[in-house]
Amino acid sequence: MVIIVKKIKLAGSKGEKELEGLFDSGFTYSCIEKGLAQKLGIITPLSSPLSFETAKEGEEIEAIEVVRLDFYLNGYRFSDEFMVIPDLSEEVIIGTTTMQKWRFKLDFEHEEVIIDPRVTKLRLL
Repeated sequence: MVIIVKKIKLAGSKGEKELEGLFDSGFTYSCIEKGLAQKLGIITPLSSPLSFETAKEGEEIEAIEVVRLDFYLNGYRFSDEFMVIPDLSEEVIIGTTTMQKWRFKLDFEHEEVIIDPRVTKLRLL
């Protein structure tokens, strides 16, 4: 598991906020702290809860809600859904599902998130 911290802007139907986002290769889904999610967008319930193991052995957290948000990194706009987690230790964590969707590459040596600009263009076929 490797973590890279980058300044991002989150934007939803209710507002936006600039903050430091954690790009965490150990998290499957992107997650957001519940209080922040409530300020930024409309939270909707999941059809069934999702449980996640934490770094602490035997400890789990559960998501019962989700919020769809845009996020901006290095001038590019991306969007995804974020699992809403009460009392999450960080404001937002970008997980591997989002990183794979947008083809981000993590450069651990230089602590950079590498973006392929081609994936940010809308293509109509």
